[in-house]
Amino acid sequence: MSKGRIFSGMQPSGRFHLGNYLGALDNWINLQDDYECFFSIVDLHALTSTFENTSRMRENVLQMALDWLSAGLDPEKNVIFLQSHVPAHAELHLLLSMMTPLSWLERVPTYKDKLQQLGDMGKEINTYGFLGYPTLMTADIILYKADTVPVGEDQLPHLELSREIVRRFNNLYRPIFPEPQAFLSKASVLPGIDGRKMSKSYGNEIPFGASPDELRARVRLMITDPQRIRKTDKGDPDVCTVYTFHKIFNQEACAGIGARCRNAEIGCVDCKKQLAECMVAALSDIHARRQDLEKKPEYIREILVHGAERAQETASKTMAEVRDAMNLFA
Repeated sequence: MSKGRIFSGMQPSGRFHLGNYLGALDNWINLQDDYECFFSIVDLHALTSTFENTSRMRENVLQMALDWLSAGLDPEKNVIFLQSHVPAHAELHLLLSMMTPLSWLERVPTYKDKLQQLGDMGKEINTYGFLGYPTLMTADIILYKADTVPVGEDQLPHLELSREIVRRFNNLYRPIFPEPQAFLSKASVLPGIDGRKMSKSYGNEIPFGASPDELRARVRLMITDPQRIRKTDKGDPDVCTVYTFHKIFNQEACAGIGARCRNAEIGCVDCKKQLAECMVAALSDIHARRQDLEKKPEYIREILVHGAERAQETASKTMAEVRDAMNLFA
């Protein structure tokens, strides 16, 4: 049986953090042996919210590639590339935008939510590109005829819209594209050090590439049970950010730590120290690979260039079919 084909991407809009790793990248690594995978650093998507300041874009791209490779994404098993290096993404997006009703884009629930969220932060994102984000996402996926897309639940409306666009194209012209299906994997959700959702915009993230000392420093800043003032007070680990991290990085000792917290047998400082050392140990191999890869910037660029060449081969075949179906000159 032939492998299914996956497409997925991430925006290089800032420093990659542990939430990104456990929420998406760790799943990609687990899928790379079972699927034919196209993984893209989607820099065109990043422009929907960072178009006013692109000064760090190139550095962010290289840092994201570095993070992916150090985490264990294999360039021999996967096509790893930069979105803007394959012009067919923009071309197919343009063609799809000609046939995508405006009302379909406006009804995507995340559109207004994100517009309000980022608008409150002083960002002007009420643009054509931001509204058309799902159309570009569709182009990304179907350009490689991917039948499977690993997504979180918040992306399901976008993927359903992608299927609608595919059906419309196939009905208007000729059946070319499969309808992409969601792969909802069980992802570990990490809060930020302040207990809110981990996000670069909140400044509460733990960078994926953090050194052991930086990791320890970020753990020291984590909030704990706000009702536990003294070490002799009994705590509630269920409302403690530190305990949430113990569940992921210190699973064997987690139940015991929770019981000791409830009985005031361990203080928050010691609890954080134990967590920090567990996290340093769990991420040590990744950190070592990252240090080695940081010395090889040209190697990182070569992987992206080679990945774009492989992606372009597939994209060119698809676009030839699209132009023929739409009666455009080749």
